[in-house]
Amino acid sequence: MTARLLLLILSIVSCQQTPQSIGNTSIEVFKDTHLYFDQALKQDTTIFNQELIRLDAGRVLLKKIKLPKYTMQPKVTINMTLESNGDAWDKSGSLFVIPKTSELTILDFEKDSTLTKNINTSSPLGVNAFTYRDLKYIPNVELLRFMTPFGVGFFNNHEHIKERKPIYIPQWEDDVKWTQDITQLLPLLENEVYIGIYIDTWTKEGYKFSVNIDFEESKIKNHNIKKQDVIPLVNTTKYVANQSYYDTFHNIDLSTDFTLDKAIKNAKLYYITTGHGGHENGDEFTKKQHIVFFDHKVIKQFVPWRDDCAAFRRFNPHSGVWTESTIWKGKEIQERIASSDYSRSNWCPGSDVSPEIITLGNLEKGTHNLNISVPEAQAINGNKINYWMTSAYIVYDK
Repeated sequence: MTARLLLLILSIVSCQQTPQSIGNTSIEVFKDTHLYFDQALKQDTTIFNQELIRLDAGRVLLKKIKLPKYTMQPKVTINMTLESNGDAWDKSGSLFVIPKTSELTILDFEKDSTLTKNINTSSPLGVNAFTYRDLKYIPNVELLRFMTPFGVGFFNNHEHIKERKPIYIPQWEDDVKWTQDITQLLPLLENEVYIGIYIDTWTKEGYKFSVNIDFEESKIKNHNIKKQDVIPLVNTTKYVANQSYYDTFHNIDLSTDFTLDKAIKNAKLYYITTGHGGHENGDEFTKKQHIVFFDHKVIKQFVPWRDDCAAFRRFNPHSGVWTESTIWKGKEIQERIASSDYSRSNWCPGSDVSPEIITLGNLEKGTHNLNISVPEAQAINGNKINYWMTSAYIVYDK
């Protein structure tokens, strides 16, 4: 072997092993975007400026985004700012990415309403992976679960709101901001992808929001990117117009199988869940135990619950206020309480929702099962709405 050839081979190997720095990057996904409900949008998918796609009468927005491909390890953070544009209520929300490996997407179901009806599955659309006419559907993966506050920003200066402000709030906030580290989802966030947002609004006023994804490159020399991958498993969020809210936990567990072509290492399950149903004793306001099984063994048993909602009062100017009896210095007094203060099923009006992270370890080649049970979940009963937004995915080392 000649010296020149040897130098060439060493140069190629060196280039392959040395990660190339591209620096920090901030990707603007949405900027001051208006999301709202409009019955007129139900007939057709509407595209604005050839890039913003409105689905489900406006409650779902999609946008194709070009993202960087790193070879140095970055930290990935999602940042969202939201304010009310006239919607006064607390609403569930979800930022998500459509996996590029999914051959069917929510766009296909929006364009062809008969497609949903013809799918022969035991679960509602989008809950878990399935194949239809040799095309694979893979659930959307959540980047951020969030809950809108009661009228943040828009109602701050309304006359009837002034008397609702408690003395411990110096002022109502103009907006609410959420930030989450989503580095584990980097394998899904490269090159061109569809990023979407869902907010369960029913008003033409809706919300305004902005979303950025920030990539902060490691400053450690030759810090190669960690080789990982993501397996989307379930997502019960209502992303499609003719999809139902998921109240099925009341009579059957949510179960899904997936098959590994080879063994994987250091697997972790990311599990996100929130309960909804704002009526008295609905699943939003009552504690419900969740039991998560993996390969028929219990790996997590807990009650998803938030009891710190009063800490978000400054984001909730339009929250209803009334009085409740309490004891102060040995005497019964009437104390004001806002509806936004009440504890809820893993969320508060104005909060984001952190995933539960469950270590699975190394998994063998073959078929595996995830089973989620909420034994005391309630069914939808007329105008008494009960449902759970639950999603899960696995991250592992390649």
